[in-house]
Amino acid sequence: MPVSKKAPAPRVLWKGAISFGLVHIPVALYSATTDHGIDFDWLDKRSMDPVGYKRINKKTGKEIARENIVKGVEYEDGEYVVLSDKEIAAAYPKTTQTIEIETFVPANGIPFVYLERPYYVAPINKGAKVYALLRETLQRSERVGVARVVIQTKQHLAVLVPVGPGLVLNLLRWGADIRPWTDLPLPSEDAKKAGLTDRELKMAKQLVEDMSGKWDPMEFKDEFKDEILRLVDRKVKAGQTETVTQPEPEEGQSTEGKGAKIIDLTELLQRSLRNKGGKTKAAANDEEDEEDEPAPRAKPAAKKRKPAAKAASKTASKTTTRHRRAA
Repeated sequence: MPVSKKAPAPRVLWKGAISFGLVHIPVALYSATTDHGIDFDWLDKRSMDPVGYKRINKKTGKEIARENIVKGVEYEDGEYVVLSDKEIAAAYPKTTQTIEIETFVPANGIPFVYLERPYYVAPINKGAKVYALLRETLQRSERVGVARVVIQTKQHLAVLVPVGPGLVLNLLRWGADIRPWTDLPLPSEDAKKAGLTDRELKMAKQLVEDMSGKWDPMEFKDEFKDEILRLVDRKVKAGQTETVTQPEPEEGQSTEGKGAKIIDLTELLQRSLRNKGGKTKAAANDEEDEEDEPAPRAKPAAKKRKPAAKAASKTASKTTTRHRRAA
């Protein structure tokens, strides 16, 4: 297909270390997903120039200069608190190149609804042995590590999962972001109260077994994308194309972290066990001399007044709004 592109080589998105007890594993993060969807660009039909995003005053319809835009949080209907860039920057979590594991939980203990975005984790700076130790330990204990990590100034909850030869760091949604079941019109969990008969359950089970097979993601295709690509291919062959000059994109800078120093693994494990997963004051002082600065614990959120709950909900949706190309 004319718009198909060769997949780029894996690119390091983040460098740092996995930390649990007194053990640090230097690692790098790689994106585990890629977008193969159709990307529709906006074009000016008169000149075939690219059409970009503009800052528009919703009331007047006029474009606003960047210096005249401030950021506000709505705490009541029509009532806002304006925050400066300096105040917002001060609230950002401290950037530390550490995936700090806080606890280990059963591998099947986290519902799928919490999973948000996966990253591949690979060892760097001679960290292969301790990386393999963590992977094997998680596999054999059937556990996953729940951790905190700061990526691009934003703190995330995440889970470190052993998958085949490697580890996957999957960002998680915060518990407050998951809506409860309570308001949904769901049938009873009791099969009889839900009106199901033994015969219906037996036939449904048989149908599921007849349709069962091994998971193969390559069996499932994006039919819309394939049809659009066929349409594009036909138009290219017919000469129905337009020339568009795109502006040069600015090259983003990847975050580079300093790899953590690895000292004797057996000693670190023994010290971690003696501390029972916690750090004594002496151990913490020793570690400061031997390791990179560990990730700080997140400070508990300050209590808010009742109206602030509404502000948090609206802010979550408004501040994540970004320019999307028209589909």
